[in-house]
Amino acid sequence: MPHSWRVLALAALSSFSMMIPVAAQAQTENTSKTSTATTHHKVRGDAAIQDRIEHRLATDSDVRNYDIDVKVSSGVVTLNGAVATDGQKATATRLANVSGVTKVDNDIKVDKDVDRTLTERAKSGLTKKGEAITDAWITAKVKWFYVGEGSLKGSDITVDTNNHLVTLKGTVATAAGKTRAIELAKETDGVSGVDDHLVVKAEPAKTKATY
Repeated sequence: MPHSWRVLALAALSSFSMMIPVAAQAQTENTSKTSTATTHHKVRGDAAIQDRIEHRLATDSDVRNYDIDVKVSSGVVTLNGAVATDGQKATATRLANVSGVTKVDNDIKVDKDVDRTLTERAKSGLTKKGEAITDAWITAKVKWFYVGEGSLKGSDITVDTNNHLVTLKGTVATAAGKTRAIELAKETDGVSGVDDHLVVKAEPAKTKATY
């Protein structure tokens, strides 16, 4: 009996010691999963913030012509590039302050010669970033402008580009939306003209159910 008791006791201790690492491992795995999910959520949030800021910069009349780089990490925005005036630099800071941003580090340089550089690029058929302007690039850029434009909510627009001439077809909800769609297309780098076939078609009013 004493020998059997010792065997049972050792077996119990062995089982208990095996349970501790398993529980610890499970806790570690859960912590790791939570940490990974949080990281992915932050990355998605940063990407959404970056896209929104880039859209605001690209459609603002004061700074849209300038090559401003945007990076976002855990809600902290860093701006780089060059503009012509201090006022334009301040405008970039204001536009970068969107929901979810905790801080804006504006490292944009004020360069009095930047407009001349951009003009030379445009004459060479290049974007402000130095990319070649093609019909496909123009179409993609115009569509990107439309996705983030509040005045075009509820619109259904087809964009085609041929030899830098943009053709717009489809429907928009308001006359103001139509005006804005044409304006954004005309302001896109490399566009020689806009052929407008948009139709204003307001969404039908919702009727209240009667009982």
